[in-house]
Amino acid sequence: MIKTKVIQDSYNNKVLEVKDLKTYFYTDAGVVKAVDGVSFDLKKGETLGIVGETGSGKSVTALSILRLIPEPPGKIISGSILFNGNDMLKLDRKELQNYRGNRISMIFQDPMTSLNPVYTIGNQIMESVIIHRKLKKEAALKEAVRLLETVGISEAIKRLSSYPHEFSGGMRQRVMIAMAIANSPDILIADEPTTALDVTIQAQILELVNEIKHKTNSSIILITHDLGVVAKYADRVMVMYAGKPVEFSTVDNIFYKAMHPYTLGLMNSITRLDKKKMGKLNPIKGSPPSLIDLPEGCIFRNRCRFSSDICKKSFPPLREIESGHFVACHRAEEILKKDQRAI
Repeated sequence: MIKTKVIQDSYNNKVLEVKDLKTYFYTDAGVVKAVDGVSFDLKKGETLGIVGETGSGKSVTALSILRLIPEPPGKIISGSILFNGNDMLKLDRKELQNYRGNRISMIFQDPMTSLNPVYTIGNQIMESVIIHRKLKKEAALKEAVRLLETVGISEAIKRLSSYPHEFSGGMRQRVMIAMAIANSPDILIADEPTTALDVTIQAQILELVNEIKHKTNSSIILITHDLGVVAKYADRVMVMYAGKPVEFSTVDNIFYKAMHPYTLGLMNSITRLDKKKMGKLNPIKGSPPSLIDLPEGCIFRNRCRFSSDICKKSFPPLREIESGHFVACHRAEEILKKDQRAI
């Protein structure tokens, strides 16, 4: 059954607009074009899924939004990141601190390396509310207890004096979520929030994030490899390949009306329970290109079964094929007509 998401009126307000973002890393081996011309927008109350293979630029895109790219070797060389009309790339460090962890928060992949091992859980949660909300220590302590209870950690008062190594992986991830939502951010970036967790805990964490979204009407950028997670929680999806967006549309279009060969390949690579007959999985042939030495023309052409001479000449721009459906492929219209076997 096709799942249809109803985009509410509140989604019409864009809280984030990323335009032609380019983030490069300068190494001894050459320039790594980790993010190379990414553009998208995020609407209020919306969940945007960002998917793609490892190395496609998903996490670097998220880190660029908060300007957490280590310099050197990294550098945001061009583009704009507009948050409620303010360009994040033009803010000085002091101004930027008013946004990080306050208006825009991030749940990082690995809570064990993101939490400071020498500070208690309570101190790490309290730090954010003291800095951004100017709470006194006693009020911050009460708020930390409330946040831990919100994310489902029992005996919250006792847990405040615990250290990260005393928590399980799932509990550490809940602490990261508590820290991320402490100041009711407008945007919550979840970068692989269920990495290394078992499937039961994964489901609990994702439901928790989704519940928080609905309570606060915040917007979420959900970065993941799991297309099943995207199908359940996302409203729109951006598919990335080798640092570039190749398809961007509603979740229904991505799953049931994909037009880019790479997206079709991703759909072919997963088990589909909505098919009457399960066939053999067809992984995408070959490997992603080196971001230091990208091929001429379309960067996917060496792995694409639809490749033709035009694909060797130039990388196709991301263009609107149908209303709200953007695809970076020279032959998108032909693919839509000829080949929907993956969906």
